[in-house]
Amino acid sequence: MCLAIPARIVALEENNMADVDILGVARSISIDLTPQAKPGDYVLVHAGFSIEVVDERSAQETLDLIREFPDLADIREA
Repeated sequence: MCLAIPARIVALEENNMADVDILGVARSISIDLTPQAKPGDYVLVHAGFSIEVVDERSAQETLDLIREFPDLADIREA
């Protein structure tokens, strides 16, 4: 099973790359599949690519579920 994680786009970079925040962790991803994405948008990220732009409410619901099961996503709240 594949899992896509919601991330908030922080900044757009050259070559269709974007800096994102995923549960407080900064990553660089490709937005080749979602060229309409802009800073502040939430996208689903899988294997380093944004695969869909999603609304903030849906993103937060998913992030809340991930926070409920930190061992599954290997996250730890500070």
